[in-house]
Amino acid sequence: MVSIDPVLGDRLAARLRAGEELSAAERRTLGRAALAELRALAPGRSTEVRIPYVGAVQVIAGPTHTRGTPPNTIEMSLDTWLALAVGIDTWAEALARGAIDASGTRADISRHLPLYTKATS
Repeated sequence: MVSIDPVLGDRLAARLRAGEELSAAERRTLGRAALAELRALAPGRSTEVRIPYVGAVQVIAGPTHTRGTPPNTIEMSLDTWLALAVGIDTWAEALARGAIDASGTRADISRHLPLYTKATS
């Protein structure tokens, strides 16, 4: 995954949280920045988080996965991922309405969300 300046992620998150419309490129950039932030907060390789057309990361300590589909997977749309990352939505609510496809005993990243909570100018 391409490295993204964390300050850029903070700024885009603050704009989204404030209700500003982000361009498609900005939304993808924020999605990738949020995946990188999650990877930094929850290092490991037991769970794969997938955001189609944006990226995927392996996170959470535990048994390392190396080939094929990991036993612990999380997949969601970019819209859902961004809402969770900036605190517009919660894991429990998104999961309950079927916006998150999560399987496996380690497929819960709720304790790491939201990823962006501070205001950035």
